[in-house]
This record gives sequence, C-alpha cells and structure tokens, in this order.
Amino acid sequence: MEFETWQLLVIPLFFALGWLAARIDIHQVVKESRVVPTSYFRGLNYLLNEQPDQAIEAFLEVARLDPDTLELHFALGALFRRRGELERAIRIHQNLVDRSNLKQDQRLKALYELGQDFLKAGLLDRAEDIFKKLEAGPHALDALRNLLDIYVLEKDWQQAIAIAERLEKMGSPCQKADTAHYYCELALNEMLRKDMDAAHRHLDQALNINRKAVRASQLQGDLAAQVGDDETAIGHWRRIEQQNVTYLPVVAERLLNAYRRLGRPLEGVELLKSYLSRQPSADLFHILFNSVAENHDWTAAERLAGEALKRQPGLRVLDDYLQARTAGVGADLEIKMTQDLVHRQVSRIAYYQCVHCGFKAHQFFWQCPACAAWDGIAPERKESE
Repeated sequence: MEFETWQLLVIPLFFALGWLAARIDIHQVVKESRVVPTSYFRGLNYLLNEQPDQAIEAFLEVARLDPDTLELHFALGALFRRRGELERAIRIHQNLVDRSNLKQDQRLKALYELGQDFLKAGLLDRAEDIFKKLEAGPHALDALRNLLDIYVLEKDWQQAIAIAERLEKMGSPCQKADTAHYYCELALNEMLRKDMDAAHRHLDQALNINRKAVRASQLQGDLAAQVGDDETAIGHWRRIEQQNVTYLPVVAERLLNAYRRLGRPLEGVELLKSYLSRQPSADLFHILFNSVAENHDWTAAERLAGEALKRQPGLRVLDDYLQARTAGVGADLEIKMTQDLVHRQVSRIAYYQCVHCGFKAHQFFWQCPACAAWDGIAPERKESE
C-alpha cells in the first residue's frame, strides 16, 4: 500500500476539528450554566443534604425568577403533596392547568397531579371529576386505578366492580380476588335488607369470579345457618379447607356450633382435630380446647393441651394448658398465679397483622383498616417477640 505525503496533513486537520467541537460544547455548557439561577443549585444542594424545607424555598425562588420552569413546578407540587402541604400543591397544579400556553400532554399531566392532590386531601368528588376526564388519555390506567380507590372508599361497590373489569381488560394485574370482595360487600348489604335471594346471587358471582373466595363461602354458610339449614351451612364452611386451609380458624367456631345444634358435637370436635393434624394453628386449637372443655371435662382438655404443647410450644397453647390445670378443685396457688400472668401476657402480645403495611389489630379484618388491602391481614394471630 502506497503512502501519499498529503495524507499527513489530514491528521492535524482532524485534531483541529475535534478541538473546535470541544470548545463549542464547553462554551454552550458555560452559557447554559449562566442562565440557570444559582438558587437552583442551592436547592439541589439542600436536597442532597436532606434539608427539604430550605430546598423548597430555593426552588420557589427559581420558579419566581423563571415562571417557564415547568418541570420544576411539577417537582414542587409533588414535594408539597408528599409533605402534606396540600393547599400549596393544589395551588401550583391548578395554576399550571390554567395556563393557556401549555401543550396538551403537559396540561393532562398537570390535571392528573391535581387529581392526586384532591384525592390526598379527601376531596373525593373533585378527584373523581378529574380522573373521569383522564379515562381515555395517556393517564387512563392510573386514572382508573385512582377511581377504583375512590369507589372503594365511598363503598360504591357496583362502580368498583365496573372499574375493576375495565382494568382487567387493559391488562392491569388481576383484580379477581378484590372484585370477589366487592360482591361480598354487596351481599352483606342485601343481608341487612333481608333480601336473601339477592345476597345469594352476589355470593354466587363472587365465587364465579374467584373460586377461592373464602369470604363468599363463609357468608354462604352464614346465610344457610340463619334459616336453620345447618347441614348446608357446614358444607359451605368445610369448602374453605380446599380454598385456603389457613382460614379455617375464621369458621371453626361456626362449625362447632352447627354440629352442636344438630346434636352431633363430638363430630365437630373430631373434624377440628383432623384439621389440626394437617394444619397446626394456635387459634384453631384454642377453639377446639374450649369446645372439649365444654363438652367433656377439664381433664380431657388438659390432656389435649398437654399433647399440643409438645407438638407446638407457644404462649397461647401454654395459656390453655394452665387454664385446664387451674380449673379443677384444689389447684395449686402458684399454678393459678402463673396462669394469670401468662393469660395477661397472651392478651397483650397476640395480634393480627397486615402483611402489606404492618398494621396490628386484636380482631380479624378482611380489609386492612390502614392500607385498605384486601386479604392483607393473616387469619392467624401472631405472638410478638
């Protein structure tokens, strides 16, 4: 390959062009940095140092100096909402919505943020109006999710079902388990109105949409028991073993009462014993223990608790065991004092807990009162360490 002398001139030319491009870029950066107010960098510094109050003041100064800093306004509005300063967040986002020079996508974003502000402030009617306007745009999925939250808060179960169906069609994560609860809520309303036929229809709909809807089976059993059909009630409650065995403590006492009304209490006791052999549960055992003590005697209850204590050591089982020991005549005073101390400790430390937000309660809820998640509270009480 021949090498031409003129090609040597190309190399310094490339160097010169690269140097010139770099200079242009540097000049552009310097020019842009001069345009950005120093308050902006001061605000960033405050954020990095976890000083949100000072950061907000610095960013507000930037916004006053340059009203066209759209993204900064959005950031400020989000900061105010997160801090609970909802009036300021609403004012910022409302001002953006009212601007005449905004592009359509920017206006829709501002409208969505305003809806979020209203929802956080508890102004559900205003939030609902805004999210309805966004049902068909780029924020449709998020708008529908917020509408669903609103209808659940308002206990408008028919609307909640309609929105959940739309979310399913749009590819949102499965809504079937929650929708079954909406039908159960409708059934409860009909039960209060004494319209049992309508209640049955809603519960059938719940099970059609989610065959593992434990709550629907529980309520079907309740409906049958209310009209004196204990055999049918038992059938509905026993179905829970196939749906989700961990929920058996929720219906265990109902089962025992139904067998007792049918004159077959021992059959109910044996059924719970069979459940416990497959699914250890301190709550389920406590219900069984009380039933044995009532239908047999304290000696049998003590023997049952002693065996359970060997299999599943725990304060609640120990509490039952000591209760049986102290129930007899002539029980030792020290044993009685020990049982009293253990019982008070169990009453204090046993609780239901939401797996999503950690909310604790002494009673079971199908929907967490704190985070509103359905089936978030486990049906078995925990013992705090």
